[in-house]
Amino acid sequence: MAFLKELSLVKNNFLSGIDVLSRRAAQISAEIQQGERRSYNEVLDLSSGDLHRGGIKPITFVRQVLAACFYPALLEDDSLPLDVKQRAESLLRECDGGSVGSYTDSSGMAKVKRCVSQFITSRDGGVPSSPDNIFIKSGSQTALMIMLKLLIRSTDSCRTGVLIPVPTYASFSLALEEQGAAIIPYYLCEEQGWMLQVEELRRALQSARKTCNPAALYICNPGNPTGHIQSRKSIEEVIRFAAEEKLVILADEVYQSCVYGDNTEFYSYKKVLSEMGSTISSTVELASFHSVSKGFMGECGFRGGYVELVNIDPEVKEHASRLFSTRSCPPVVGQIALDLMTDPPKPGDPSFPTFSEEVQSIKNTICKNTGRIQEVISELPGVSCQPLKAGFFIFPSLYFPPKAIKWAEKREMEPDFLYCLHLLEETGLHARPGCEYRQREDSHHIRLFVGTRENVMEDALQRLKTFHVRFMKEFS
Repeated sequence: MAFLKELSLVKNNFLSGIDVLSRRAAQISAEIQQGERRSYNEVLDLSSGDLHRGGIKPITFVRQVLAACFYPALLEDDSLPLDVKQRAESLLRECDGGSVGSYTDSSGMAKVKRCVSQFITSRDGGVPSSPDNIFIKSGSQTALMIMLKLLIRSTDSCRTGVLIPVPTYASFSLALEEQGAAIIPYYLCEEQGWMLQVEELRRALQSARKTCNPAALYICNPGNPTGHIQSRKSIEEVIRFAAEEKLVILADEVYQSCVYGDNTEFYSYKKVLSEMGSTISSTVELASFHSVSKGFMGECGFRGGYVELVNIDPEVKEHASRLFSTRSCPPVVGQIALDLMTDPPKPGDPSFPTFSEEVQSIKNTICKNTGRIQEVISELPGVSCQPLKAGFFIFPSLYFPPKAIKWAEKREMEPDFLYCLHLLEETGLHARPGCEYRQREDSHHIRLFVGTRENVMEDALQRLKTFHVRFMKEFS
């Protein structure tokens, strides 16, 4: 009865469908543990971008340094490599009282900010980065929310507008709505590999100016949920557009280390901006975000992320600094993880062989999974998918028969939500429906996480294949 009540709330938009799916997945898992017999013995959760939940092992170097920081007696343990001990000691010297339980500066430890700025400079081929422009918070999303608070003026008679891609992840849309922003959707071109087209940005902007004051352009590159990545040319075009329209660029680049497409390379917005000539490179305002939650580390629970501000007016930057300082310091564990992400072991370090082997193993697993997913998807009727190039997700398009559309309309629900619900009930595979991501009208998708063990992925794909073939046959 409780589950039926939740479904009625979905109809009336009081509760998001994804919350219902997550709760139902938890209920099914509990029922199986209590002895209820089903055609499957466990729920396979491919709904979130959590590597460790997917069975990927944490990086040894990261956990060893953290263990020594939390329990310094381990520094006397001969089993820990020398570089692990040295890193832990250097981090503990930055903590008041030599303890990770102490407060730090509200914008983050000075050592970690230096580490982040050096990482950015190295990543971008020598483009300077100053620790003064780095703000560390409890995840990149927290930093992004503070930037939105800085940009959005709720007291204006005309609301502040933010351009966002469609599809995009739900939590960002909700955050914009909560802060009173006007959402300006621009549609990525699925037929061309989810390409970001400046013509579409211009259309969206011109239409929005009738009802709001556009102030910022949000970019997710590499993309979530689409798995696309922008070319250098595309980034240059977007930057020129932002310069013409005087828009602040919010570049969410948390998947920058997750690039595996053939002939594909990640270019940061900052690097491209720096090479576009002084008229643009010194004027376009940019905030770029990164996190320890994504990439090969996958330390979602540590809550560590940063934003780097570029070309922000000094007075605005001062106000931003105050906003970032209004909350207590970011979790120290997240700051340590950022330090380790931006300054990993190097060739010659005792931990380097194990570290490089573990990172390569994770990348190989993701590459194999993406290849296998695309192989299976290509065999399914009524399904198509753009080539995967980056990120942690696949976002195939589903073409439902008219009978299935009517079936969903009768229940006043989105077809891909009901598809995911029945997929979960009948096979125990938990995926996310495309309707969560503000997809184009009359289009339908599902999102699947690719960062899990290969045997789990194979099991998930066989469940999906069996269900989908039966579903299409029933509604054909």
